Amino acid sequence: MAASTSSDESMSSVPTSASTNMGNPTDSFQYSLIMEHLIGDKRPIKDLNPAVMGALPSPHKTDEQKMIERGMESCTFKAVLACVGGFVLGGAFGVFTAGIDTNVGFDPKDPLKTPTAREVLKDMGQRGMSYAKNFAIVGAMFSCTECIIESHRGKSDWKNAVYSGCATGGMIGFRAGLKAGVFGCGGFAAFSAAIEYYLR
Repeated sequence: MAASTSSDESMSSVPTSASTNMGNPTDSFQYSLIMEHLIGDKRPIKDLNPAVMGALPSPHKTDEQKMIERGMESCTFKAVLACVGGFVLGGAFGVFTAGIDTNVGFDPKDPLKTPTAREVLKDMGQRGMSYAKNFAIVGAMFSCTECIIESHRGKSDWKNAVYSGCATGGMIGFRAGLKAGVFGCGGFAAFSAAIEYYLR
């Protein structure tokens, strides 16, 4: 009977000690420290560097690559690229407009004469070349002035295109007079603003 009493006492003492350990303030303090390091203010910020995250690091650029990048970002390269693109686009546009024009190849001195295929192709080529030259000049002027304005302002926004359009239209229109230059500046600026609004 005494043995059973002692065993009951020992068994009853086990949950008492466990409950005492569970309610220990040291354990709750350590738990709060762990949670603070996991989700609290002391949580370490991960470095998003590709080299740290296991991705391939960016290769070191050589002097030749840096020189090529500077050349491609220069105003001269942008102007030449716009000139070539304008020449191609203008030529295609000129050939297209000549193809849908019913008066291509006709001689003004003899309108009743039916033009030959050679005369039609010659007229289409001349119109395409004329459009190509005009588009190339306008493209080079616009790109060069936009690059200069962007470099001067130190910003890349829609205002650069508007200022460049005004300058380009004004320079082209001033050949026909002051009034034409003002209208050219306003027209090109409005067109540039519309294009920038559509693209952005």
